[in-house]
Amino acid sequence: MPRKKPNILFFGIDSIRADRMSCYGYHHQTTPHIDRLASQGVLFERNYSPHVPTTSAYASMLTGLDSFSTTAVALRHRGGLPTDVQTLPEVLREAGYNTTCVGFTGNAASRGFDNYLDYSGWGSLAEGRSPKADNLNAVTVPELDRLAAEDEPFLLFLRHMDPHSPYLPPAPFERMFYSGDEFDPDNKSMEPVFTFKPFCDYFADWMPPGVTDHKYIDAQYDGAIAYMDASIQRLLTRLEELGIADDTLVVLNGDHGETLYEHECWYDHHGIYDNTLHVPLILRLPGKLPIGQRVSGFTLHQDLMPTLLQILGIRTKIKFDGASQMPLIRGEKAANYSDFYLTECTWMRKHGWRTPEWKLMVALEPDFHFKPEVELYNLIQDPLELNNLAKKEPGVVAMLRERLDAWVAKREKETGRPNPMFTNLQWHGSADHQGPFESSQQAYDTLHIGSVGTANRLQAGKKAKNEKKKAPAKKKVAKKKR
Repeated sequence: MPRKKPNILFFGIDSIRADRMSCYGYHHQTTPHIDRLASQGVLFERNYSPHVPTTSAYASMLTGLDSFSTTAVALRHRGGLPTDVQTLPEVLREAGYNTTCVGFTGNAASRGFDNYLDYSGWGSLAEGRSPKADNLNAVTVPELDRLAAEDEPFLLFLRHMDPHSPYLPPAPFERMFYSGDEFDPDNKSMEPVFTFKPFCDYFADWMPPGVTDHKYIDAQYDGAIAYMDASIQRLLTRLEELGIADDTLVVLNGDHGETLYEHECWYDHHGIYDNTLHVPLILRLPGKLPIGQRVSGFTLHQDLMPTLLQILGIRTKIKFDGASQMPLIRGEKAANYSDFYLTECTWMRKHGWRTPEWKLMVALEPDFHFKPEVELYNLIQDPLELNNLAKKEPGVVAMLRERLDAWVAKREKETGRPNPMFTNLQWHGSADHQGPFESSQQAYDTLHIGSVGTANRLQAGKKAKNEKKKAPAKKKVAKKKR
């Protein structure tokens, strides 16, 4: 009797930045258990999420296609994926796999699983500290046991929400990386956060009243990662207890990163700066993948599905936009990309082009941060993307815009569809405004997250019911346009 194909335990982590993980060089040891996982498999050092945020990111991750093929660019994506697109669980089902998805119900990108299980993955200050990963484990461990007892191999996909706001890790993780006074009256760093009208009500729903030090909120993010890391080890241990660790391909991938106290994109994941694009990818399969290998070449979300199918030995007629990462693992190829296209429709509609040296960002309509239409950063000299060189380097801007426009034209011709960045004009989902914003002030006055419950419904693709906008705590202070 032929040996069954490997199982897949897939950790899909929402809002995790690679640069806040110790296995990616972070100075705090936030991920000791994930570090160990990486030491037993392959870690991709330059893995990027080119299509922010969640819906578009997972759409690429779970199809091997880019946004032109999936048509998904917005958090509040309307409709499903195109009918000619096959998702990873759909392909694996045809190959005889049992498939279960935990924590990713009702999203277009999650199509095709046999079973869907939910857990409490949000939280608020009123509810206290939020054990998101424990809630996930409580649902996942019994399902893992069930799947392991079946004759067929399985795909168990888990959407971890701990690094996603609200950052409310339980003790002792909430103070693991902070020893200061978060209520220091002389610290004014949180003032711009709480006066940002579109998000101020949301922040008030989960940040401690009177908190003044942004480093405390940053530490909550790190603590949430460390807490999740410990909870992930529970599932890795269970694989060993069930005797299936050597027969299970473990995948750990982030959908996108997170902005903390940077770029004025307070504690969210909008913006196509590298803190939102650079995400972890780790693969482990004993006997099939190398041990302790680090791959330095550029890879993207759309490369994951062809990679997994190649590792599993599953053939398909799908014409992927991505490419298998196995040649990089074997040292036959340096990288899958030298430059690539970027999109974002979270709270702003922008696209861009990234090379190893340069990042071009172009606003397709005014954003609510009053940022300039064009941003250009030298990623070698300015890796934190603080110095906009668009006006000083018009030649570089022109060169990158030419590459961007040529790529868009090429992909439109290949897919027979217009770029969804140009047609998805109701990306923001606002009932109070139709179409693109005409000014940053209009976007600022219109967009509003509201409570944690409202944010949860936005993530799930559901409209908030019977919830009126609260009046902002403070009026906006006029900003100078850059």
